[in-house]
Amino acid sequence: MVEMADDVGGPDAADAPEPTVLARVEGRVGHLTLNRPRAINALDLGMIRQLTAALGAWRDDPAVETVLVDGAGDRGFCAGGDVRGLREQILAGRADLTAGFFRAEYALNAAIAEFPKPIVAIADGVTMGGGIGLAGHATVRLVTERSRLAMPETRIGFTPDVGGSWLLAHAPGRVGEYLALTGDTMDAADAVYAGFADGVIASAELAAPSERFVSSLRSSGGDRGEAPPSRLEAARPWIDDAFVAGTVAEIVERLRARPEPEAAAAADTLGELSPTALTVALAAVRAARELPDLRAALAQEYGLVLWFAQTQPDLVEGIRAQVVDKDRRPRWQPASLAAVEPGLAARALAWVPPVPLWD
Repeated sequence: MVEMADDVGGPDAADAPEPTVLARVEGRVGHLTLNRPRAINALDLGMIRQLTAALGAWRDDPAVETVLVDGAGDRGFCAGGDVRGLREQILAGRADLTAGFFRAEYALNAAIAEFPKPIVAIADGVTMGGGIGLAGHATVRLVTERSRLAMPETRIGFTPDVGGSWLLAHAPGRVGEYLALTGDTMDAADAVYAGFADGVIASAELAAPSERFVSSLRSSGGDRGEAPPSRLEAARPWIDDAFVAGTVAEIVERLRARPEPEAAAAADTLGELSPTALTVALAAVRAARELPDLRAALAQEYGLVLWFAQTQPDLVEGIRAQVVDKDRRPRWQPASLAAVEPGLAARALAWVPPVPLWD
């Protein structure tokens, strides 16, 4: 869900006259465009409902053979969800609204993954949190030279969601743990390597009409050529060595023992983040590795995000520090990994939400 762009998540008056999702059929292509460019197309509940309704209408429509999903503007596909609104719901004690948002969002994530027709998602520019939930489960996932993908939830005292734990769990080696804990940003090559994208295209190709664009994909068999070398692949020796450790504290210790400057930087990053979020995110990715499918991962995430929202102060504090006040000085509770209660992650994973995800 999360968004990390500074100007995202609040009311967007300049976008108000336009629908926040553009849905139209062009030839045999159902084209969905997220349409809040000033907010980097951050998701709200209304947008989720519009996307869900369009997919429902096109699911059995013989006039629609393929669905194309993109974002308006040149800054990004989708910066995530409205975490300001999430914070306000928590502070107001509206657990029902929080649960309702995540139920709608996760149902949309599952619908994209299970859609009976091809869905092509273009994760151009910033694609984070909830944007990964839209693009990461599509049939064909394309990135460009401008793409910047991340699951930065730990930076606001949260855990990867929208099926992100499922994608992270199936990344090569221990890359998933690394991305989940640090919230590091992937470029196009990294996204392909980590399993968040299928191919790289030039952003100039996006100017083509949707039906012509989809036709060119079909004619090429989806082959977009070789992705450039991945920084993550080159970093596998120190990532795998450190992030295979059993606890976050041991991961930090191993990172400090490595000679690579990038490993030391990762250790510094972990030292700034919520100990509770780091502990739970590590356990969540590893638990997702043992789950049978995306729906099971979404159900696990649903329990975890409501556990954070209803029991943990770090989520509200993280959103305050990163998005609301922007002082970048969160006061985590507890403030150190050593102070995290034993068995915390197991209790979080076992927490039963008051309202189930699936009816």
